[in-house]
Amino acid sequence: MRKKEPSKKVGEKEIVERLKKHFPNPRTELVFSNPFELLVVVVLSAQTTDVKVNQISPELFKRYPTPEAISKAPIEDLYEILKPINYYRKKAERIKEIGRIIAENYGGKVPDSIDELVKLPGVGRKTASVILVNAFNKPAIVVDTHVQRVSKRLGLTNNKDPLKIEKDLAGFFSEENWAYISNALVLFGRYVCKAKNPKCRECHLVDICPYDKKNL
Repeated sequence: MRKKEPSKKVGEKEIVERLKKHFPNPRTELVFSNPFELLVVVVLSAQTTDVKVNQISPELFKRYPTPEAISKAPIEDLYEILKPINYYRKKAERIKEIGRIIAENYGGKVPDSIDELVKLPGVGRKTASVILVNAFNKPAIVVDTHVQRVSKRLGLTNNKDPLKIEKDLAGFFSEENWAYISNALVLFGRYVCKAKNPKCRECHLVDICPYDKKNL
């Protein structure tokens, strides 16, 4: 299947410049103050909104601020704190185990490599990439549902598999822009290029976008 190309021959620089008109300094909307907190809230955010996670995380970290503290937390306490979010029991058990592993195997510090991060329970490449980009300022490409949708609409990929999409984006964007486009494309897909009723009239990329179902 032939990949759709942008309606003009558009390079990386122009796409980045246009995205910056929407999001000049994009960051994850999850609230955190250190790498461990970010790791926990990203795990908690699976199938739950960032807003909901941000509502419960202050109490969680107030009671259990470190990997060791969470690893030793009574599971019923974690259930109670996490109850407002989806799959709270499974997530409580998961962050408790993550805390134990980091405390015992990594000296209480979150690893800063994708190979080590994906060894943690519930941490895939997407979560690991969010950590690398936002906690360690390292180049990585986050591929969530928003990035999958946007990259297809812009003609940057024709793949459905997240790993293949990641490779396509890594091949199109230079490494120095990976962190930027990871956060920018997530926010762009969340607020502009939405799954239903995309805001094409407000989009700074509309004239170079090959998507054939524009909402104009």
